[in-house]
Amino acid sequence: MGRTIPSFRIALAMEKEDWKPFRYALDKSDRKKFDEMFELPKFYISACSNSVQYVRLHPTLMSILLYHYKQLRECISEVERIEVIVNSKKKWLTKEEAKEEKEEVHATLDTYFIY
Repeated sequence: MGRTIPSFRIALAMEKEDWKPFRYALDKSDRKKFDEMFELPKFYISACSNSVQYVRLHPTLMSILLYHYKQLRECISEVERIEVIVNSKKKWLTKEEAKEEKEEVHATLDTYFIY
C-alpha cells in the first residue's frame, strides 16, 4: 500500500531544498543560523510525523517556534531567579550602601544614553 504523504524526514529535506534560493541570498553568517534553525525540527520528528500536515512547512515552523518558546521560558525563569537573589541582597544593605549602589547604576546607565 502506497503512502500519499512522505515521511517527515523526507518532507523536511524537500522543504529545506525549496528554501535554497532564500538561503543563498543570505549573508554567510546568516546561512549558518538558517541551517541551524532547519535542524531544530529533527528534535520533534515524532510529533511532526504524527501531525500529518499536507503543508510541509507547518510542522517545521511549529517545531522551531516550540524550541524557541522553551528557550525563552528558560531565560525568563533565570532572570526571575536572579531578581530574587538581587532583591534579597538589597534587603541586607544599609541605607548608605543602597544609595551608593543606586548612584553606581545611574552612573553606569549614563554611559549608554546620550542626553
